[in-house]
Amino acid sequence: MSQKDELVRYYSWLRKYGYNDSHSGNASIREKNKIWITPSGACADTLHADDLIACDLNGSIGENASFDAKLHIEVYKKNSSAQAVLHSHGPHTIALTMNGEDFVPDDFEGNLYFPTVPVHTIAFDDYSEQSPQLVANTLSKTCITVVRGHGVYACAESLNLTYKWTCSLEHSAKIAYLTKQLNQSR
Repeated sequence: MSQKDELVRYYSWLRKYGYNDSHSGNASIREKNKIWITPSGACADTLHADDLIACDLNGSIGENASFDAKLHIEVYKKNSSAQAVLHSHGPHTIALTMNGEDFVPDDFEGNLYFPTVPVHTIAFDDYSEQSPQLVANTLSKTCITVVRGHGVYACAESLNLTYKWTCSLEHSAKIAYLTKQLNQSR
């Protein structure tokens, strides 16, 4: 399977397993100085490898590339080990971080993987200007971060590991959510 086919598969899994809706989020992989990214408004249910848009580390962004293409490029520039970036909208993660506070997983795996998940608040009108540097700076130090009310950004040395971080965070947030619900009902 080509890297581009693999990217499409992982992006479709984000939709299939409830981390994104049909047209949300975005995903990219790095091949040396080239980046393949999902197109703007991509539908995870119908996306094909030939639909991916080429960008490069010099800042060249292909026509119709994801709105977050600049952010992805900045992540790769600031984190030389990153080979994949996934952006998702896990509902439990978003709900539990709406207060703008960093998320601290209570469960064993979540705490092992990321004892604290940085959460950033960016005003809607400032998102396109501020998010690339802010998210990239954070992902140069940790594997995952959240933009309050918007979603999760994860990066790693492989798509598989990036997907693991994304799924693990949402699982930890779901456990935290359920724990809060149980504690409130007692």
